[in-house]
Amino acid sequence: MKALGIDPGTATTGYGIIDGEKDAIQVIDYGCIKTSSKEPAHARLVKISKDLKKLISKHKPNCIAVERLFFGSNAKTAMSVGQARGVIMLAASQSGVEIAEYTPLEVKMALTGYGRADKQQVQQMVKRLLKMKTIPKPDDAADALAVALCHINSDGFNSKVRKAS
Repeated sequence: MKALGIDPGTATTGYGIIDGEKDAIQVIDYGCIKTSSKEPAHARLVKISKDLKKLISKHKPNCIAVERLFFGSNAKTAMSVGQARGVIMLAASQSGVEIAEYTPLEVKMALTGYGRADKQQVQQMVKRLLKMKTIPKPDDAADALAVALCHINSDGFNSKVRKAS
């Protein structure tokens, strides 16, 4: 199974593509889609959509796993990231690829067994599970790889997947 993990953001959207099954997973590609704060919001969203569609076309994932976000108090950030997430979900749905969503708690549980694991613990597990020499950088790409790993490693992932229409 080839999974594309996405860590949504307006300035930086992390992506990570992995292929394989639980015991034999390899990294295909990872990185970030970056937008400039000098651009208007709509132009930034178009760039995220176009770049994501290129990634989907190039790598042809079986599933796209997107982090479901939680924000406590910063409404402005929540709105901005929510817009990026909407564009990501639309591009993924238009591709016809299955979509799964995971909360940060679910990602942490799947990788570390502890829902309150810190970022460093999760990144160390990404490095270990993917047999990488170093923790992938930037953090948004490492987070996206974690979401993809969560999808492949989750026992109940089928219940989280919906067929794109």
